Formats: sequence, structure tokens, C-alpha cells
Amino acid sequence: MSCRLLPFAMLVSLVLTMAGGAQGAPEGFRNLEIGDSAPDFQLPGVDDKTYSLSDFSKAKLLLVVFTCNHCPTAQAYEPRLIKMHEDYRDKGLAIVAISPNDDAALRLEELRFSDVGDSFDDMKFRAKERQFPFPYLYDGETQKTSAAYGAMATPHVFLFDQARKLRYAGGIDNSEIKEPTSHDARNAIDALLAGKPVPVEKTRTFGCSTKWSDKREEVAKWMEKVQQEPVTLESIDAAGLAKLVKNETEDYLLINVWATWCGPCVAELPEFVTINRMYRGRNFRFVTISMDEADQKEDVLKQLKRAQVATTNYLSAITDRDELADVLDQEWQGPLPYTVLIAPGGKVVYRHNEPIKPLELRRTLVEFLGRTYASQPAKK
Repeated sequence: MSCRLLPFAMLVSLVLTMAGGAQGAPEGFRNLEIGDSAPDFQLPGVDDKTYSLSDFSKAKLLLVVFTCNHCPTAQAYEPRLIKMHEDYRDKGLAIVAISPNDDAALRLEELRFSDVGDSFDDMKFRAKERQFPFPYLYDGETQKTSAAYGAMATPHVFLFDQARKLRYAGGIDNSEIKEPTSHDARNAIDALLAGKPVPVEKTRTFGCSTKWSDKREEVAKWMEKVQQEPVTLESIDAAGLAKLVKNETEDYLLINVWATWCGPCVAELPEFVTINRMYRGRNFRFVTISMDEADQKEDVLKQLKRAQVATTNYLSAITDRDELADVLDQEWQGPLPYTVLIAPGGKVVYRHNEPIKPLELRRTLVEFLGRTYASQPAKK
């Protein structure tokens, strides 16, 4: 059996899964070896159909790809998988994608490169948005299929011949970020279609480790910790606000203007907390500005603590509301709540009156921040 291992330097910031990748895996986990038969499965697809191995019986070759929504590596490979489908569908290759992750085993901070999580509903959204031309199946509930295949990361691919014997396992190619120098999965497909030996039968796979259900306890501990983060409130005047909106930083600045007497404002605070916990590890900063009167400071702080808004919170000291609007954003007409996203350098790149649409805002943020390691590095 031939085997090519990726250079160590290429994997420094990624998860190496050949060693320790199966930690926490459920009962039944195994590493498929070259020549092993493809394990059968019965899994729901995003099209609400149930798929099994037999549904792909007419294909000469079958590529089973374990992938997910949230992982930046998996997202980087989505266009390559679509292109692979286009290039080989008429040559006898079928592709099926399977998400192995338990969505409840993901911390919010692990979603910092994505607009959605790994739930079945989120998978439906991603598949529709990306127009996946292949089935996208959900294994996050039992993870039995992922364990049977030995899915250690996303993405992790398994190529089977017409007899459904494993002929290649590992990565799609050898570089998520730079132009690949070895297209391992394609090389294996081409060899099998030509009736030749697969040049490299096994490689390491790199990306985000599979989120097995045993990580739920870790997520609960993380949530308990962040719920204890201090919530503070300070005053901001016109000069301070003018300096803030200039945004002379490298961060995208999200500002939400609200008040305790504004019911929709209070109701959407938890959505902002979620967004802040998702993206604060990147070039992102979240700020709230309350328009309550100074003597309402305790009520403002009480609401912020109730929603656990552990970020930079201001109580506006600007008594003239027109002045506040002019300094913050001259296009603001005055109603609450009001939300703006300010790019580094001070340009408003998103503004929204009335309650936010969380998915729309997350999508906007991740498009600016980048979905992959190559698009924009995470803040160190």
C-alpha cells in the first residue's frame, strides 16, 4: 500500500487526526483499511429523503465525504467538491456528503468562521445556499455511520470502487490555503477510471476534528464559564462616540443602540450575545449604547446582566438625540433598535433599523471576516 504523509509545516494550525483523532468516538469506531467494504448506512438527507449505500449502486465509483457546515477547512473545500462532481458525474463517480457532528457538542466560539451551526436545519440552509449537487446526509444524532467509517475530521474522504472496496482514504488534496501540489482524491479517481493502481492510497486528513457527542459536557462547562463573565456599564459622550465610530482599529465594529423601554430591543439582546460569543475571537468587537436617561443606569445594567451582555456597554451621555444620531450615523432616522456595522477606518457597511434578522447579520459578518483560514486570519 502506498502512503504519502503531508509535511508537518503545512499542518501547524490544523488538527492532525491520524493520532488521537478518534478520542471520544462512540462504540463501533474503526479505521477502515484499504480493501475493506463500504459500511452500509440509513441516513436522512437535506432533501428529506433517506439514503443507503444501495442508492448509489449504479455508480462505478463512490466518494463518501465526511464534512460539515462550521469548519473553515470544510467550507474551503465546498467549491472543490462541487467542481469534482461536475467533472466526474458523467464518468461514473457518485459523491455523497455526510455530516458527522453532534451540533450540541460545539461551543459557540467554534462557529467563528460560519454563519450557521451543524444542525440538520442548518445543513438544509447551507446545501440550498451553496446549491450542493450531491446528497448531504445527517449523522449527528447517532454518529454510527461516522464511527463505522472512521471519520476523524472534516473533510475526510473515502473512495470505493465498483465492488465498494475502499481504494483511497484521506484528504481531498494537500492544501486548503495554497494551490495544491498533489490532488490526491482526483488522482485516485482518475487511476480507478483508467483501470490503473491508485498512486497514493492513504494520506492524512486535516481540518476540524469530528465533534463526538461526548463533548457535550465540555460545551456545558464552557457555557457555565462564559455565563460568569462580568457585565459592566460606562458612560459615553459625543467626543467618545465620535472617536468610537472612526474605528481606527483592525476590527469590524458592531454597534447596537437600544433602551430598556424598547421591548424589541430587550428581546433581541440574547441574539447579540450569541453573535458576540461566536465572533469575538476574530477581528470583531461588539458595543451596545443605551439611550436611557442617566438616572436609569441601574435598570440598564440590570437588563444587560439578565441577558449576560459581557462586552463594552455604554449609557449615552448625549442628551440631544439628534446629536447622537448625527455622530453615530447620519442615515439613522431615529427609531429603536438600531444596528450598524463599521469597517476598519469608519465606513458603515451594514445598517438595520428594527430588530435584526440574526441569520442575515451573521452571514454579513462572516462574509467580511472570512469563512476560511486563507480569507482572513483569526485574531491572536
